[in-house]
Amino acid sequence: MSSSSMDLLMFLLLLVYPVALAKSSSTVPAIFTFGRFTNGRTVADFICLPLQKPFLELQIQILNGTSNFSNGINFASAGSGLLFDTNKFMGVTPIQTQLQQFQTLVEQNLIEKSIIQESLFLLETGSNDIFNYFLPFQTPTLSPDAYVNTMLDQVNKTIDQIYKLGARRIAFFSLGPVGCVPARAMLPNAPTNKCFGKMNVMAKMYNTRLEEIVNIIPTKYPGAIAVFGAVYGITHRFQTYPARYGFTDVSNACCGNGTLGGLMQCGREGYKICNNPNEFLFWDFYHPTERTYHLMSKALWNGNKNHIRPFNLMALATTNIAI
Repeated sequence: MSSSSMDLLMFLLLLVYPVALAKSSSTVPAIFTFGRFTNGRTVADFICLPLQKPFLELQIQILNGTSNFSNGINFASAGSGLLFDTNKFMGVTPIQTQLQQFQTLVEQNLIEKSIIQESLFLLETGSNDIFNYFLPFQTPTLSPDAYVNTMLDQVNKTIDQIYKLGARRIAFFSLGPVGCVPARAMLPNAPTNKCFGKMNVMAKMYNTRLEEIVNIIPTKYPGAIAVFGAVYGITHRFQTYPARYGFTDVSNACCGNGTLGGLMQCGREGYKICNNPNEFLFWDFYHPTERTYHLMSKALWNGNKNHIRPFNLMALATTNIAI
């Protein structure tokens, strides 16, 4: 992919601690984000406001002795994935580096471990990796099954790292139906009159195995609790019953150009933009609109087990655990 992030939702790793949560009397003071893209707010923003400072900006403030962690940090890097080489040519900051940046702050005692233990961690990444598997200018060296397992190896390493740093309340979001994004129009073997089935099969394979990992977290990591957000299913319902959720278009990008609006990145010369973004599922060739994220956030925050299991984010944030 050329220049923007390729994650359907985004790579999202949040650390939430004493800031008011949206639409809740619960309190959980800052949020640390590793990824964001849309025409407005993302799931993270709807769960916890105000917005966080970018890590690079905070780095300058640390050097100047004026750092402020009052509402968290944004470590986001557009285009990153689980695999170190994903979109490396774009100069992205891989998840491994983003996590190291976070670890360094903890080791420098700029973030108290006691606070981290009370915090909420959210993670969603992998769409970039899946999409890139089908790019025409590179031949995969692994089978789809082996490739997904390599992605999940990094998931396990990520859990190990954040647990050692104090994470105890962990939420993983599944991949969405990445084979349905408008950007598939750029792939020579992908259909444009329906979703790209092979890509969605890989996403569902990843999601199934990810949920298995999430289910054993409380056993493997004493004192930790974890939930699995079924983003694929949530998005699929939007696509299946668009009118029920206020959508008139669940196939095309609001901002872009060409087939499905997926042949041009929003903002590049020649792009076109729709007049009613709130009625579109997709903002650009890859990312959901703010309204889509808003609906997702509500399903994840206080939804039932069809949306997130074994309990929702509100329960994850408020459940008493032994530290």
